[in-house]
Amino acid sequence: MLLRKSVVLGLTLLVFTSFNAISDTVSLEYSGFYNPLKRVNKASYPYVELVFSVPKSENCTIVSGNISTESQTFPLTYTKEQRIFMPFDDDLKSNRGLVNIEVQGDSSQCGIAMQVRARETLIQYTGKELKLVLDDMNGLLDTLQGFPMKYFRKPLTGLTFEFSDDTPLTMTMNGKAVSIQPRFTLSSEQIETLEELSFSHKPSVLSPWVN
Repeated sequence: MLLRKSVVLGLTLLVFTSFNAISDTVSLEYSGFYNPLKRVNKASYPYVELVFSVPKSENCTIVSGNISTESQTFPLTYTKEQRIFMPFDDDLKSNRGLVNIEVQGDSSQCGIAMQVRARETLIQYTGKELKLVLDDMNGLLDTLQGFPMKYFRKPLTGLTFEFSDDTPLTMTMNGKAVSIQPRFTLSSEQIETLEELSFSHKPSVLSPWVN
């Protein structure tokens, strides 16, 4: 199934839309996932990774999923937040594998997002640690863009921290504590002068920010 593709230089890098509105089960070509994963695996970015997810909404909740070829079927692993763990497998590519996702609700409202994120989040950072994450994100984005588009890409403005808890949040930056919202951005200029950063709760996602 061919899907409309758009590229956004920000939090979501690549979005597949136009799911089949007739059926609640959508089948996507595995090659659409394999190709960007191949680019990522050829490079070395220890602090970041490529994440696929189905943005969750009332009209788009994953019920089940699998990856199938003509002769085999494998379970599709996903979280309650609907992050999809997509394997990198040459056989699935050569055997024209399909990623089958059953959704509850109006499947025409669903999409699959591809996003660069930090491999892990911490409750405390140094400026040097965040600079390494930001550098890897810029490098991975260049890898995904390819030549020559990477030379026209706007550099990342900073980093975005997202928190899943609804409890009050406090951030302490260079010894000064302030209250923050569940979605908090830190500019690259702030990262350059940062000594220490800590949070009252561990972030759930650390992703790129483009202003």
